[in-house]
Amino acid sequence: MWDVAEELSAMLVFAEHRYYGESLPFGASSFKDSRRLNFLTSEQALADFAELIKHLKRTIPGAENQPVIAIGGSYGGMLAAWFRMKYPHMVVGALAASAPIWQFEDLVPCSVFMKIVTTDFRKSGPNCSESIRKSWDAINRLSNTGGGLQWLTEALHLCNPLTSQDIRKLKDWISETWVNLAMVDYPYASNFLQPLPAWPIQVVCQYLKNPNESDSLLVQNIFLALNVYYNYSGQAKCLNISKTATSNLGSLGWSYQACTEMVMPFCTNGVDDMFEPYMWNLKEFSDNCLKLWGVRPRPSWITTMYGGKNISSHTNIVFSNGELDPWSGGGVTKDITDTLVAVTISEGAHHLDLRANNALDPMSVLLARSLEVKHMKKWIREFQESVEKQQ
Repeated sequence: MWDVAEELSAMLVFAEHRYYGESLPFGASSFKDSRRLNFLTSEQALADFAELIKHLKRTIPGAENQPVIAIGGSYGGMLAAWFRMKYPHMVVGALAASAPIWQFEDLVPCSVFMKIVTTDFRKSGPNCSESIRKSWDAINRLSNTGGGLQWLTEALHLCNPLTSQDIRKLKDWISETWVNLAMVDYPYASNFLQPLPAWPIQVVCQYLKNPNESDSLLVQNIFLALNVYYNYSGQAKCLNISKTATSNLGSLGWSYQACTEMVMPFCTNGVDDMFEPYMWNLKEFSDNCLKLWGVRPRPSWITTMYGGKNISSHTNIVFSNGELDPWSGGGVTKDITDTLVAVTISEGAHHLDLRANNALDPMSVLLARSLEVKHMKKWIREFQESVEKQQ
């Protein structure tokens, strides 16, 4: 964005989403109860951005008659696309990077996400995904032996001793680590979620070449693989199964949003993916949300609000997706019209195109970026032509 802003003589504005960071409508008690949380919705956030743009145009000299482009990645990418749909008079276009706007209801199969994660590991090293698939049973068997829990605690260098109740949590934590690695499988060293080497999954897979090891060896190899993610800098004394990302990504706010409007079904079968079988169960999910937040989810609200797959009446949105990114399964990966355009990045993980230029960038991301800028220039040109016509 910095490079593009310079090229287009643009001003960059980063708007903070309400309830995240410092934008807490009720200060320290913003998360106290569902009455105060009622205002945490994507449509309220979009309305904030609309108000902000009006304010900027009113108060910044020369900004009044300038075109605005919405840009975002991940949830921010969804918001960018939805902003263009809901406020087309405010922004001339949107770049929605890694935006899974179809990861809802049954617009895409609930299994697609974890299949992509598995493919990343399968392609990154021989037998890698197979070793992970076999590790779940190995953990189960070891946890049921005398002294097994203590052995697992030590072998995985965990900060706290495991109890038999923790095994589910342990496996969820390991699964989430593999998912995060798939998201940040960048071609160069980075620290988006954690400090990591270039192509981190390849580094991880060096430790997972033999799925037929004994249970204990397999688990020791899983530790070495996890250590790439949690301890690449060598600073960690132990691994904490309550945390998967060092940076605070606002998981509290997201937990509430997932329990109200952001209801994204995920499932696995353990055959087409490397995870334990898990069926999506809306009732269970809903009961959990009631317990956590005192609310029940509205699984079809997002498609009601933003149109699901029926979005061909909108214009000027570029949807970019990396093929390595598990979120691409819920993204727009084929052109819908001439102006609702899909850009695919074969060697791209999660919104690689929005990251700064890097000497190690693959050709597929360089091409994607130049295409994105081409569309932006076209939107700006069309805006200026329409302004001239009105004069």
